[in-house]
Amino acid sequence: MIRFSLHCDTGHDFEAWFRGNDDYDAQAARHLVACPQCGSTKVEKTLMAPAVSTGRRKEKLALAANAEQKKAMAKLKELAHKMRENADYVGDKFAEEARKIHFGETEARGIYGEATAEEAKGLVEDGVEFIPIPDFPDDKN
Repeated sequence: MIRFSLHCDTGHDFEAWFRGNDDYDAQAARHLVACPQCGSTKVEKTLMAPAVSTGRRKEKLALAANAEQKKAMAKLKELAHKMRENADYVGDKFAEEARKIHFGETEARGIYGEATAEEAKGLVEDGVEFIPIPDFPDDKN
């Protein structure tokens, strides 16, 4: 996994993790990389200093980082599972259902589904609170 420093066209700086440059490029081309503050999908990588270390310390740091990454990934998977378990799946009607709940047109309940980057941006503009739930590779197996 590689952490990239990113910058959106409205001036927000943030970081995100990707499997590599190709993964970032593919997601950015499909407008799947969005600013967490404003939802903009016009995002670019910024310069980032590489982490450099040598010898045994480097090995120890890598092992510790890998262990921490595995713990964090396990917690994220558990959280995503619990969120899906306690919510209704609404498929590609997510934005529509989220707005109905937000504006009191239907009962308040947990929902999850899919939304395009444009739909997500519209939800942000309407003040609808939501968070993306990641799909993990082993979720599909």
